[in-house]
Amino acid sequence: MRTFAIAASIAALALGLTGPASAQSPIIIKFSHVVATDTPKGKGAEKFKELAEKYTGGKVKVEVYPNSTLYKDKEELEALQLGSVQMLAPSNSKFGPLGIREFEVFDLPYILPDLKTLRKVTEGPLGARLLKLLDAKGITGLAYWDNGFKQMSANKKLVTPADYQGVKFRIQSSRVLQAQFKALGSLPQVMAFSEVYQALQTGVVDGQENTWSNIYTQKMHEVQKYITETNHGYIGYVVIVNKKFWDDLPADIRDQLTKAMKEATEFGNAQSQKENDDALAEIKKSGKSEIIKLTPEQNEAMRKAMEPVYKDAASRVGQPLIDEFLKESKSTTN
Repeated sequence: MRTFAIAASIAALALGLTGPASAQSPIIIKFSHVVATDTPKGKGAEKFKELAEKYTGGKVKVEVYPNSTLYKDKEELEALQLGSVQMLAPSNSKFGPLGIREFEVFDLPYILPDLKTLRKVTEGPLGARLLKLLDAKGITGLAYWDNGFKQMSANKKLVTPADYQGVKFRIQSSRVLQAQFKALGSLPQVMAFSEVYQALQTGVVDGQENTWSNIYTQKMHEVQKYITETNHGYIGYVVIVNKKFWDDLPADIRDQLTKAMKEATEFGNAQSQKENDDALAEIKKSGKSEIIKLTPEQNEAMRKAMEPVYKDAASRVGQPLIDEFLKESKSTTN
């Protein structure tokens, strides 16, 4: 009887500690990401933690794990699907390898010319439709977060498309980015974000593309002689949560977390441009990288060299989706 009583007590205790909601303990949300805390994504995650805990009155506790301390790029989506972590903010590029190729459209060079166009997409029906595609993978999409527009860096000057010939570039896992660098005659190499600095330092790769804030916070400018201001592509994130975990939350908790996410998104996106401007100023001040600005003619030559990437992507994401993005872009600039 005593053994049975002990077993029953252990079972009762175990039940009390499992499930998304418990009277005895707060709901834990592990929020893992791969960048530094002092980046737009890092600050957005910290703001979500603050607001989520505030609005739920401590019923939810958010544990933020920055800088790949919990999972690296290649591991985090699987960890989310398995329930080992509840929340992530992976870049748009990460969903192509997962089988949701439509997100690759965000990687197309020059498809999002400015923040105004971006907002029309992410805050409109087109953005909402893309988030719904995640449901089939056991993922719920909550929000779009900005990082910013990308620049090219290397240890040689990158001015014309010919300058990219034979240069080894680190890329995220994305068919579009692979096609982009192949169109330029470069050698793309998929690599986790956390490994880029060392790879640049040791010459495993010659260059990379990233936002000013990522370049600065990861100290990439210290191991790259030149950075070309191209603004050729966009890096953004989709904040996602394990669908079963999210659906199992009590409705009132879910509503409070949705409110926290909305406010954290507004905060993080407002920070993004400032962070990139500040990072650019600090990189200039350091004097460790020479910053190259392209003329309108040089910029147009880059655009033209990357045109084949659209045709390559259309076979996977569909020409109609690309056309929808281009239509939003034209309606914003007109």
